[in-house]
Amino acid sequence: MAGASVKVAVRVRPFNARETSRQAKCVIQMQGNTTCITNPKLAKDATKHFTFDYSYWSHTSVKDPHFASQRRVYQDIGEEMLLHAFEGYNVCVLAYGQTGAGKSYTMMGRQEAGQQGIIPQLCEDLFTRVSREGSPDLTFSVEVSYMEIYCERVRDLLNPKSRGGLRVREHPLMGPYVQDLSRLAVTSFEDIADLMDSGNKARTVAATNMNETSSRSHAVFTIVFSQRRHDRLTDLHTEKVSRISLVDLAGSERADASGAKGMRLKEGANINKSLTTLGKVISALAEAVSLGGVSPPTFGTSGPDPSPPSYADRTKQIRCHAVINEDPNARLIRELRQEVTRLRELLCAQGLA
Repeated sequence: MAGASVKVAVRVRPFNARETSRQAKCVIQMQGNTTCITNPKLAKDATKHFTFDYSYWSHTSVKDPHFASQRRVYQDIGEEMLLHAFEGYNVCVLAYGQTGAGKSYTMMGRQEAGQQGIIPQLCEDLFTRVSREGSPDLTFSVEVSYMEIYCERVRDLLNPKSRGGLRVREHPLMGPYVQDLSRLAVTSFEDIADLMDSGNKARTVAATNMNETSSRSHAVFTIVFSQRRHDRLTDLHTEKVSRISLVDLAGSERADASGAKGMRLKEGANINKSLTTLGKVISALAEAVSLGGVSPPTFGTSGPDPSPPSYADRTKQIRCHAVINEDPNARLIRELRQEVTRLRELLCAQGLA
């Protein structure tokens, strides 16, 4: 995990009704992990080629053998994230793209069978795996929070009384956090599903020319996952705490294309401003040697214009040095056991065991 690169996935959605009525042509092709985008307005160098960790072709129907379903996307991205969380790492999945590109569908999906997104599938798998752990020396706890950033103001989606304006603070050890943000304990997937449903209903959405249910805010769904183990040999309790951050960014948009006016125009300006800042951060991190911290992130994007793939291409250059979130006792026990294993292997190699 040390020195790992940010993994990047791109996904192409089917045409919507507006694009179909205009007889739009698909300018994107995918072969393996290579994505090709052709600009029909350019005669020279019209096609750009990008190579990512995953290229998902969801432009057609499930009858297409190359079609990437919701389940496949989760198996490639979500299952690995959950594995790292159980190992004690912080993990993050970030969905970026143009408005109407399918970010919310990929992250949250729908309630129909086979339509669930990464977030509900990961939550369900989390509790499935917890239920399989039958050790009496291991206990788990799960807490969730759900917030949106709307017009540069943070609002708690799990607190009906929240009107926004929560403050973002910086902890010297834990890093950035949102003051007074609800963190609710859950004991089953059904608990999380109920909270997700209420939070999604509280999100700020509105219709534009490009998307009938356009998300007008960035949404962050966070799972704090703790594992507490009792070591019988030392009679010590050790704990690992992982933070799973699942981010659905609002879509970038052009006012002339979205038809935004009044409040919608103000919302779009704030969305584009924050996404531009994100782009600057990505560029700065890509130019640096590495990304410090404890999180191996995944960056997902989709959309018909070359901008999201360009973002994703820069993101691939970011490297992070992730470390396991564990208390000093757990680290000491783990390191001593690794040393014992190494010494045993050395003795065996010398025929002294």
